[in-house]
This record gives sequence, structure tokens and C-alpha cells, in this order.
Amino acid sequence: MQYQVFIQSQSEEHFVASVVGMPNLTVEGRTEEEAISKVKSSLEAKLATGKFVTIEVNSQERSHEAKPQMKYAGIFANDPTFDDFMEKLAVIHKESNAVDE
Repeated sequence: MQYQVFIQSQSEEHFVASVVGMPNLTVEGRTEEEAISKVKSSLEAKLATGKFVTIEVNSQERSHEAKPQMKYAGIFANDPTFDDFMEKLAVIHKESNAVDE
């Protein structure tokens, strides 16, 4: 597998290397090459004791809790009378605005 490593030069003899996306995996070296070598060793050691897994999170249920009205989104998607209803609603809205003026 390939991993992206972010390297920062702190000075001519101080380099910091971090594996992108993996918190707490940062090393230091006197040269860029030394920092890369150390971060590679650290990553190999970490991967030897753990593994990546893919999980699925059902975010729809949580978003419905945050916005209760979302559970009604799309309920008229296949209703052939919905366009007529929206047209009548627009007329009522227009008439209501005319009365207010």
C-alpha cells in the first residue's frame, strides 16, 4: 500500500515527517531521508499491531433527528396530482399577497 507523507523542514538539520490521515504518527530526523525512513518504520510497526477496516454508518437516521421535516422529503415524488396542487397553491399565494397590498 502507499501512504502520503507530509515533510516539513524545521531547519537545515531538523525535518518532521507525518503520515497524512493518521494522527499521532509523526517523527523527526536530521535529514529528509532519515525522517522518511523513520516514519516508514513507525508506520510498519503500527500496521503490524492493527488494521484498517471499513464501516458503514447510517447517516440518514441521524440527519432525520436533526431535521424532523426531512422524513417527509420526496413523499410526493410519484404523485401525479402534485403539480396541480402546487399550481393551485401558487394561485392562492398570489391572491393572498394581492389582498395584503
